[in-house]
Amino acid sequence: MLYLIFQPVLTIVIVNYSLVFSYIVTYSKKPLVGIIMGSSSDSRIMKGAAEIFDEFKVKHEDQIISAHRTPSRLAEYAQHAEKMGFKVIIAGAGGAAHLPGMIASHTVIPVIGVPILVYNDKHPKKTDSAKFSAFGGLDSLLSITEMPSGSPVVSVGVNKAGNAGIYAMKILANEFPELQNKLKQHKSDQHDSVLKESEQMKKQGLTQFTKKKFK
Repeated sequence: MLYLIFQPVLTIVIVNYSLVFSYIVTYSKKPLVGIIMGSSSDSRIMKGAAEIFDEFKVKHEDQIISAHRTPSRLAEYAQHAEKMGFKVIIAGAGGAAHLPGMIASHTVIPVIGVPILVYNDKHPKKTDSAKFSAFGGLDSLLSITEMPSGSPVVSVGVNKAGNAGIYAMKILANEFPELQNKLKQHKSDQHDSVLKESEQMKKQGLTQFTKKKFK
């Protein structure tokens, strides 16, 4: 235990250097969230989480980690995340969707899984219906949620990377009161947005409102 004395009279008790460091280096200067995905095609969905963090000015680190094509790198990333002091990891994957569960098995950092509806548009000759996963994203959702006992992974809805970002923000807000205030303002803005649209619908009528909103 270390005591630091400042004038006039101030005593700071340092019992955990890493804890003190996490308060000195704020969430806007040091990445405390890791966003990973199984392939570059997943980035179109996973950017939803990044947009949330960018809006709230929370620094994040983004990488492509394939559970099947780069298994050794997955284990290395888990060590990297702990060394960096990440507070939460958001992992997006489609199909078999092993990435969230596998990364969770290598670390004690909370993992939020984002099940992704696989959309294969690499082959232009395929019909639109053939470009989608045969199970409509249910395969990845079940793969992430049905983890064995003792190895939990939190999951959001299919393609709901933005919700994963909000959930991660709530975890960080336990340590940073400023983020609590930002989240409360976010909820207030959502409330006001609903009231505004309701008032517009009331004035315009359902038919006109729908035509203008979805034209």
